[in-house]
Amino acid sequence: MSAVVLTAHGGPEVLHWREDVATPMPRSGEVLVQVLAAGVNNTDINTRLGWYAKAAKGATSEGDVHEDGGFAGAIAFPRIQGAEFCGRIATIGPDVSGWSVGQRVICPTNQPEPTVDAPTAYVALGSDYDGAFAQFCRVPARHLYDVTASPLSDAEIAAMPCAFGTAENLLQRAGVGEGDRVLVTGASGGVGLAAVQLATLRGATVTGQCAASKAQAVRDAGAASILDRDEAPAPRSFDVVIDVVGGPGWGAVIDALRPGGRYAVSGAIAGPMVEADLRTLYLNDLTIFGCTFQPPAVFARLVALINQGLIRPMVSASYPLVEIARAQADFQSKRYPGKLVLVPPEVRS
Repeated sequence: MSAVVLTAHGGPEVLHWREDVATPMPRSGEVLVQVLAAGVNNTDINTRLGWYAKAAKGATSEGDVHEDGGFAGAIAFPRIQGAEFCGRIATIGPDVSGWSVGQRVICPTNQPEPTVDAPTAYVALGSDYDGAFAQFCRVPARHLYDVTASPLSDAEIAAMPCAFGTAENLLQRAGVGEGDRVLVTGASGGVGLAAVQLATLRGATVTGQCAASKAQAVRDAGAASILDRDEAPAPRSFDVVIDVVGGPGWGAVIDALRPGGRYAVSGAIAGPMVEADLRTLYLNDLTIFGCTFQPPAVFARLVALINQGLIRPMVSASYPLVEIARAQADFQSKRYPGKLVLVPPEVRS
């Protein structure tokens, strides 16, 4: 099969297009999925760079490369990345029931594998095992979800597991509900637009923080108001902050919470090192949620919304999989709101 193979941590030069990769065969409990489309995400770029490593504190650029930087720990090379997909079941492995060849499926990026000693343990698609930047992807059947009934296109569905799964987890952890005043930072990105849409669906009043050039896309997703990317939010004006930005503005975002407010974070695109006054946290009884582990109920709720057609991502551009370097460069340029999608070549019979 054709695939993009990651051979080391580094820049785009460590991504290699190959057409001679052995098609994986499903083992016990697994299903082989033909990838119809795969989303472009920060997590794939961060994993390529080694950004997740403990040694990467303060690393924010392509030049900061570290050796132990998989999403959930060190990764083995070569690795096929790709944290999300929409696909069709091609082959069903031994000891798998309840699935049929041809069903359209997705799976979460962070797949829960909790144990007694590690209740938030998970494995990450495209980091801990080969992912969706290929014509085929082998996935444990227990982590698959059927989206055959969804009215959304393959490209739209492929843009949802990572961004919308992350956003739904943030909102659920923060307990966002009817009447909450919610600030979403980075609101024009994939996770941000998803959070705006999903929070609005929950009955919250959403303010999206983004560049002025992308404000309309954020309004179209459901935001009641827009805060410029470089503007500090008013103190004590929000019940909840959904943050994927971090960086120098973090203290102002914390100050924007009302007493008893909740802050949920799952990204740091402006930088992972932040400063705040601890008195702001404890004197205002604020709660902070770090959100990576996703219980199955989070993704199951998301899939129900996808199948009902109640949510829809913004897909700004699609690229052939072989052009992954260009797609990731466009993604990092922040030229486009929403998501970018990669499409593998058709499978020849």
